[in-house]
Amino acid sequence: MIVSFECIPLRGVARLDIPLDASPVFQKRLMSLQQAVSRHGTRHAYYLRSGICTFRLTNHASDGMIQFVFEGTLLTDEKDSKTVGSDLTILLDKETCDWLTQPAVQWLTLSAKRAVEVEFDRYIAAGDLSRALERLAREQAVSDAAGGYLGMNL
Repeated sequence: MIVSFECIPLRGVARLDIPLDASPVFQKRLMSLQQAVSRHGTRHAYYLRSGICTFRLTNHASDGMIQFVFEGTLLTDEKDSKTVGSDLTILLDKETCDWLTQPAVQWLTLSAKRAVEVEFDRYIAAGDLSRALERLAREQAVSDAAGGYLGMNL
């Protein structure tokens, strides 16, 4: 099984308003972040995007692969040391299993959710979360020093 994602700590998101000239893709991303913040707040909440969870049921490159895509919010404990829940949208993206049934898809969707939560705990343990928070703090400090503007990134 392989799990990959991009992580956005919601407490590090400084602005959620949608610029008038934003591209449709950027508008959609900001709307997703707005929904996540309104549902879960910003403390101990992380938005995962561009997520992929791939299961391989055989050792064959073109047979037995099931791939899900996911996006949504992951919640951690008070110390940001363990996942306590998630609110993910998980969709079947690709599969090369002619024997795949709907009950199996439902079970694998639940398995993908659990796999993402476990992988996020590994992400925390590897220190990737603390590096993401440090990067956001540096970017916020640069923005604050410039009066809230980062050139073309506004």
